[in-house]
Amino acid sequence: MRPARLAVVLVAHGSRDPRAAASTEALARAVRRAHPSWEVHAAYLDHAGPRPLDVLAALPGRRAVLVPLLLTAAYHGRVDVPAILDDAKSLPVEVSLADVLGPSAGRGVPAALVDGLVRRLSAAGLPAAVPGAGLSAAVPAAGLPVAGGLDAVVLSAAGTRDAAARETITWAADALSARLSVPCVAAYASASPPDAGTAVRRLRAAGAARVGLAGYFLAPGFLYDAAVRSAREAGVVAVADPLGDAPELVRLVASRVVAAVGRSLPAAA
Repeated sequence: MRPARLAVVLVAHGSRDPRAAASTEALARAVRRAHPSWEVHAAYLDHAGPRPLDVLAALPGRRAVLVPLLLTAAYHGRVDVPAILDDAKSLPVEVSLADVLGPSAGRGVPAALVDGLVRRLSAAGLPAAVPGAGLSAAVPAAGLPVAGGLDAVVLSAAGTRDAAARETITWAADALSARLSVPCVAAYASASPPDAGTAVRRLRAAGAARVGLAGYFLAPGFLYDAAVRSAREAGVVAVADPLGDAPELVRLVASRVVAAVGRSLPAAA
């Protein structure tokens, strides 16, 4: 008998905004297309359904990997998602937990994450590159376009009160800065300053005439919209979409699944 396909459950935060669930479903479809041997499901911690435990309960006798669709290991990554694993112990399904998609202590910023941010910036309707503009001289990952005409970038995240999680967002901003060869600073739509507009104004005051906004978001929603509105009021010249179903994010999800499966295998005798 052929073994059952590996079940991959993508666990998103959830939102009242229907665009967020649509984005998560699009990512699930993209992962499914890239890995047809996996059975890929989307689940949500709040607002939208189904809940992760309900999805797992429908997989009796199966092996499953939970992938937190989170860019930091803040409260949801440290508490809510591991709690699902504990609750699933009573179910007849073998469940492994993958790492969050963003960087964490002891692990650098995933190259695929930076590649995805570059892709979204490059598709943001940027002004034409001008002589001396840092982004026009940036060296992209293979196959990626180069964003041109920006002097600086704000990497705006949802925000968290968790200082360790905020530090990982700064790591991502630093990695994006190194890739693009322009200053890149982190900003937050909630919980911690600065907001995107303040960050844009600071960069412009320091001499950056053309500032772009990169979204450290997986899906659109209230906080992403707030960041965009704040940045536009401050004079940002280009706004990138959330990562969504970018090919690089699909690759990152797959790498987290493979790593989780590897960790759950018994050690060789």
